[in-house]
Amino acid sequence: MTAIVQNLVTSGVFELDGGSWDVDNNVWIVGDDAEVIVIDAAHDAAAIADVVGDRELRAIVCTHGHNDHVNAAPALAERTGAPILLHPDDRVVWDLTHPGRAPDGELADGQVITIAGTELTVLHTPGHAPGAVCLYAADLGVVFTGDTLFHGGPGATGRSYSDYPTIVKSIHDRLFALPDATEVRTGHGEGTTIAEEKAGAPEWPEA
Repeated sequence: MTAIVQNLVTSGVFELDGGSWDVDNNVWIVGDDAEVIVIDAAHDAAAIADVVGDRELRAIVCTHGHNDHVNAAPALAERTGAPILLHPDDRVVWDLTHPGRAPDGELADGQVITIAGTELTVLHTPGHAPGAVCLYAADLGVVFTGDTLFHGGPGATGRSYSDYPTIVKSIHDRLFALPDATEVRTGHGEGTTIAEEKAGAPEWPEA
């Protein structure tokens, strides 16, 4: 059985550099009737656990360490026993939210996470955050981009640990290399496709 993708939207506050903003986050649950992974445990561990239900939660995968993407991860891990996985380059960002609780494992570029017979390949895409990653599921024709790529362009880079030229390079080198029909499942808001974002890229500010 090929994995299916479920979406849960949770709401909370994004905090960085002394500012705070109300946000809605996409939480992605990928798997089948027996096992799943959660991509970005945002804001509400109980709500995420309710969607997971009695299925085995194999991993809590963090696309990056900003608080609005990881603030529910330790509580969800405690409820389920699932390990939290983060790219080591984003530990500096993670520690802003969870200084006393380390992730349980590391993500690496090219690493393959298999769930319900479906492979998701980790793509290191720094720029929004130094350890930002995307997860590409070729069999599903889907890439989970966190805050690296949105409908309308790159994620924000105006705050600490982010860099605009770096995110543009990541998108061009890693994401635009994917098939044009690939569906982009984002960390906030509506989805898009690689083809649509390629078409809009010439209008992005120069890196």
